[in-house]
Amino acid sequence: MSDADAALQAARDQIGRAAGEKTLRPSIAGFFDEATNAVSYVVHDPETCEAAIIDSVLDYEAAAGRTSHGSAERIIDYVTSSNLQVTWLIETHAHADHISAAPYLQDKLGGKLAIGKDIVRVQEVFGKLFNAGTDFERDGSQFDKLFSDGETFSLGQIEGIALHVPGHTPADMAFIIGDAAFAGDTIFMPDFGTARADFPGGDARELFRSIRRLLSLPDDTRLFLCHDYKAPGRDEYAWETTVGQQRRENVHVKDGVTEDEFFQMRTTRDKTLAMPELIMPSVQVNIRGGRLPEPEDNGVSYIKIPVNAV
Repeated sequence: MSDADAALQAARDQIGRAAGEKTLRPSIAGFFDEATNAVSYVVHDPETCEAAIIDSVLDYEAAAGRTSHGSAERIIDYVTSSNLQVTWLIETHAHADHISAAPYLQDKLGGKLAIGKDIVRVQEVFGKLFNAGTDFERDGSQFDKLFSDGETFSLGQIEGIALHVPGHTPADMAFIIGDAAFAGDTIFMPDFGTARADFPGGDARELFRSIRRLLSLPDDTRLFLCHDYKAPGRDEYAWETTVGQQRRENVHVKDGVTEDEFFQMRTTRDKTLAMPELIMPSVQVNIRGGRLPEPEDNGVSYIKIPVNAV
């Protein structure tokens, strides 16, 4: 059995144990940010109150170049009122549509900041694009932990497993915690489909294989998504589904869709999509672990906008 197959089997086994033992199922609260259509999660072990914060959002007003912490404070209020102890701040990838609030939350609540180990590939590509210079380390050292495919971690008594799911970006990870899978940007609600694959290092065929890897988990696996764009005809935002529902209903990648069909659809669709509004500030900050570029001699941090380079 390959390492990748072993990692997937370990995730299946873990979900099976959690399905049969209530104490191994985490409690999950989602926090939707309508400005970026992003969902952050606080996941905790009900027995020990150890918690992870996944894909947090820093509020950013692009026109003024001003940050604020309203979204992060909602999470802080929930964590403190629930008497939770934050041990992990997890990023599923370096987001291109919102800035991470992880450093702010880490300062207020503690915990280790973690991401997949292939963030170094993203740092290399975007470090060059933003001409970040030799002062910008491209080794992932901005994070406390770099997860490998199949690596395990704990959230109190509940086990977590990191799964590498590239395609949207090279560094995307899904995190299986108990009976729940946090899929990042790989897949959306069944009526909306899947993530784009045209960012630097993205690959539509790789994305298909990653999604099918996730959809080989047990059908009753709870699947939590990083975004929702409220597909036409749906009145409410939603961000929780199951593996089984995705396999039956996902408009892009349900059972029966071939890799070639997906590749043709995804590459054709991606050509029609505009770049995310916040891609320049988001990626520039998120490859630094959510930290702004170092202030210049006037004490001000600056976001670079490469002209005619993308």
